[in-house]
Amino acid sequence: MKQTDDFERVPLGFFPTPLEPLPSLSASLGISLNIKRDDYTGFGGGGNKVRKLEYLMADACRQQVKVVITTGGHQSNHARMVAAAARKFGMKPVLVLRGHQPEVYQGNLLLDKLFGAELEFLDPDGYFTQIEGAMDIHAAAAQARGEKALIIPLGGATPLGALGYVRAIEEMDAQLKQRHQPPPEVIVAPTGSGGTLAGLYVGARRYWPDCKIVGISVSAKSEWFQTRIAAMAQDCANLLAWPQRWQPEDIWIEDQYVGSAYGVPSAGGIDAIYRVAQEEGLLLDPVYTGKAMHGLISLVQQGKIKAASRVIFVHCGGSPALYPFAQTLLEH
Repeated sequence: MKQTDDFERVPLGFFPTPLEPLPSLSASLGISLNIKRDDYTGFGGGGNKVRKLEYLMADACRQQVKVVITTGGHQSNHARMVAAAARKFGMKPVLVLRGHQPEVYQGNLLLDKLFGAELEFLDPDGYFTQIEGAMDIHAAAAQARGEKALIIPLGGATPLGALGYVRAIEEMDAQLKQRHQPPPEVIVAPTGSGGTLAGLYVGARRYWPDCKIVGISVSAKSEWFQTRIAAMAQDCANLLAWPQRWQPEDIWIEDQYVGSAYGVPSAGGIDAIYRVAQEEGLLLDPVYTGKAMHGLISLVQQGKIKAASRVIFVHCGGSPALYPFAQTLLEH
């Protein structure tokens, strides 16, 4: 069997990120809650995608890529970090984003501009039918110029990228052992493309086999995620030659917390942002972590996460997205 260190990786983030107790929120919810601060990964503004990009950019460097192409929503944390990583290694970033061209560039879009990314905006209604063709056109144009291009899928969600969150489990396991604390009983994380969840499932199955992983969807229905994550986790485990198997029904996804649409703040998510800010002095974002925390709070209230459970919430970053939604947050 292989280990995560057997795969080529470029160091980008500041690891290990803190595993921080949340005493006030723990007391008010009646659970033992820690938060994995992957908003502190640092590189390119921080966030969970840094762990994936350490593997994906190592592959890009090995292939001598000159143009890196990816996609995401208007305020995509993934796209922003791909742009930063591309620049670090002397590559040109091209971002094909879902949404209309904005009048004002704020949040992640401002950072995309600072990184000098080439931006293309696709109509939201036609995005899912147009995106692959749009990225292929950019790749063909690079090839015509004699530049090798690499397309990184939405969210960096690949079996290779998922290794980053197998490493995150290894990192948290070491942190808990150093404190002489037992493993968590539940991990809660937002899921938008599935790669983070796939890595968490693979790592937890090996190191914490009794731990339950809950993905709070911020975009799609649970069935889509269950099929996608089971397959990606399987492929990631196969990379490692770990004898693990998943079926879609093995993947726990809660899809009631999306709100009206991906990338649009939800009332419950905004409530969670205010609550965590005022109980713990901690910032969540309206696209991912606010909705995921709303999910965690609701699951505790419903008894799906039992009282006194040891829970880790994965903070995947995203604070730049707070600022474009300032008026919505204040009006709420």
